[in-house]
Amino acid sequence: MTDRSQGDANAMIVEPRHSAEDAGQRRRVAVLGGTGFLGRPICRALVDQGHTVIAVARTARDVGPGVAVRALDLAAADVDEITAVLRDLDPDVVINAAGGMWGLTDAQMLAVNVTLVERLIEAAGRLPGRVRVIQLGSVHEYGLVPVDTSMPEALPPAPVMPYGEFKLRCTTAVAEAHRQGLIEGVTLRVGNVIGAGQPGHSLLGVVAGRLRAAQRAGERARLELAPLGSRRDFVGLSDVVAAVLLAATRPAAAGHVINIGRGEATSARDMVHLLIDVSEVPTDLVEADPTGPAETSWQRLDVGLAAEVLGWSPSEDLHTEMKQLWEHAGAEVPA
Repeated sequence: MTDRSQGDANAMIVEPRHSAEDAGQRRRVAVLGGTGFLGRPICRALVDQGHTVIAVARTARDVGPGVAVRALDLAAADVDEITAVLRDLDPDVVINAAGGMWGLTDAQMLAVNVTLVERLIEAAGRLPGRVRVIQLGSVHEYGLVPVDTSMPEALPPAPVMPYGEFKLRCTTAVAEAHRQGLIEGVTLRVGNVIGAGQPGHSLLGVVAGRLRAAQRAGERARLELAPLGSRRDFVGLSDVVAAVLLAATRPAAAGHVINIGRGEATSARDMVHLLIDVSEVPTDLVEADPTGPAETSWQRLDVGLAAEVLGWSPSEDLHTEMKQLWEHAGAEVPA
């Protein structure tokens, strides 16, 4: 293993802890945000594959058999604190499933996304071995494109909302750290995720909460929502988890930004109707009138690189994921 000089951007690259020959070996994996919507199922799936898993989260909550939990407020921790935890955990892979957008101010989003990732990179770069860091990015990094076009990884990002800007800064930081040899970086640009534990501030989380409240009250639900004509790339939680597991072990993933979606643009209206159908709650849906042209409301990921590099492909439909979302509605998983 080659030494790396601290502070030298052109220092020699430390060899990775794994190579093309050991893709099937078990790993020590630290999952940041490991008690949350994405982190919890990622932890469980990693354990099922035989990996040693430590969930790192603000509050130590039970994640399930075989998952150790380490309490650390990642948004507030400085580089030295994160370094100390990583040295203690000694991971081969760090998966950043922390961060967020729903219900947060811009300042809070900056802290839990950009600041956290910058500190994580510096901390991981201090470790004796070159650790694989998997950043969960977002389709919102791309912004919007004309109707009927797809978003390949080569598309110049042009985010139209602060969350997308912050996630793009994270992706850029991970790519630069990989280039410098500080980490073995991978970013998965993920579509709009649907599944069990859906955050209550998200569109489908809000809808599920109102449907559940009407069901408990024995009443007909009435949903008054913003225009639902925007078409987005919705992807199932289980598909995202599968992609993360492949990114943790496939040597070819190193250094890539990889889209993870269904490669389809589906309207938010269709997703809300699917949730209503799954819930079987009688519902009146009222949408506000649209205010913008269709060209400003389209996202569809090109997922060809995920198939090529990870051997990953999405599921055929979202009915199962939506059913699981509904079954878990009212039991929101904290981050």
